[in-house]
Amino acid sequence: MGFEQEAVDELWRTAWCHRSDMQRELARGAQGEMFAIRQLAHHGTMTPSQLAVALNATSGRISTLLSAMEKKGLITREIDPADRRVVLVNLTDEGRERGQLDMQEARDAICWIFSQMGERRTREFVDLTREFMTYMSICRPGKPRPTPEEVRKAFEGAKDKA
Repeated sequence: MGFEQEAVDELWRTAWCHRSDMQRELARGAQGEMFAIRQLAHHGTMTPSQLAVALNATSGRISTLLSAMEKKGLITREIDPADRRVVLVNLTDEGRERGQLDMQEARDAICWIFSQMGERRTREFVDLTREFMTYMSICRPGKPRPTPEEVRKAFEGAKDKA
């Protein structure tokens, strides 16, 4: 087994199989309120079907989620005056505050982790993560591996975004 296979096995064991409480909380958020709040904060008014696509969830799951969020005062649902068949979902002020609080709490936790790692290792981690994510953005399971030209373009694009 080459170093690549060993590295994949170790990555799966540490990052995906034995997830931390923080990872579980973020993953749960990706399927619920936190994710919906982030989507609405970023995109503004959305329909339930748009949220379902963004969340990769069923319309039934979205309906249940939105009902719970509405009861908590995080969102409002209104009929579109231009098309009464369409429901529009908006964040309330309380929903925006909750989103900001959730983001700040996650940010504070990650800052603490980085303070434990130290500046040099943190910068190295961020650089390696950026490189890893750039490769992941162009490499798909079951598809041909990217050409050197595709890799070069991906990294040029990553520099432009940095």
